[in-house]
Amino acid sequence: MTIPPPLSVIATATDPESSQRRRLRAAASSSPALLTIQMRLSLSLFPASSPTISMNRSRRRWKYVSLPKQPDNRIKIARAGAIKPLISIISSNDPQLQEYGVTAILNLSLCDENKEEIAYSGAIKPLVRALRVGTSTARENAACALLRLSQIDENKIAIGRSGAIPPLVSLLEHGNFRGKKDACTALYSLCSVKENKIKAVQAGIMKPLVEMMADLGSNMVDKSAFVLSLLVSVAEARAALVEEGGIPVLVEIVEVGTQRQKEIAVAILLQLCEDCLAYRTMVAREGAIPPLVALSQTGTSRAKQKVKKSSHP
Repeated sequence: MTIPPPLSVIATATDPESSQRRRLRAAASSSPALLTIQMRLSLSLFPASSPTISMNRSRRRWKYVSLPKQPDNRIKIARAGAIKPLISIISSNDPQLQEYGVTAILNLSLCDENKEEIAYSGAIKPLVRALRVGTSTARENAACALLRLSQIDENKIAIGRSGAIPPLVSLLEHGNFRGKKDACTALYSLCSVKENKIKAVQAGIMKPLVEMMADLGSNMVDKSAFVLSLLVSVAEARAALVEEGGIPVLVEIVEVGTQRQKEIAVAILLQLCEDCLAYRTMVAREGAIPPLVALSQTGTSRAKQKVKKSSHP
């Protein structure tokens, strides 16, 4: 999750009014409520740990001031009517304003009491749009905000039906490391619902998952494997996993992965082999038997139990 500068920005620039201020003023003019909450937003939504940042852009020097973190204000700001004006900012065609709106909604969603109101106020579709067309920061923070909203079970299907799955898969495949992590975590939450699992497979999730698991130095093996362990409960995902060459990757993880990675890989292989003789044959031909035997002798009790199940379908 990337936190951009607060809405209250002190600009030391050659012109009297910064472009950021002009954009915020234009957005606020359409919503009097936003004018009254801007200062409180900047005081409460951005953490004290954010350092003072100086940037040189087009011969201007912007100084962003870190302000005290006041978590209780998240509830106060939401109750003051901030959510709907912020959602309107997310719908802005100005990329920077959209990014600020997404990040403010994300920060408000960190308070559990606000999640239901944010979703009820219509934030899901604008967040999905930001996930598709926003800046890299907006996309990452939109993924995080959708993750927060998906923690309410009834929102999972609504988020999936709003078109969130394909841009999350795109962020997983093409994003930077932070983007991949945010997308992976959001997809893990959303794919606890069968409908979203199928949407994810249709969106091509298997290719990036297998690629990340194959890169043992990527620091994404565990996260991608956890998502895959949810997906393989549906037949479409099992077929896609085999088609993308996932079996050799899983066998390699059983051979050389960490203890936790080995256990996840065995669990996935178990689900893959349960109902399909052809898949069991493919797993055996990839050389899975020796590392499974070794894991049955040296692994944890949970790993040994999973190996036993996979070896005796």
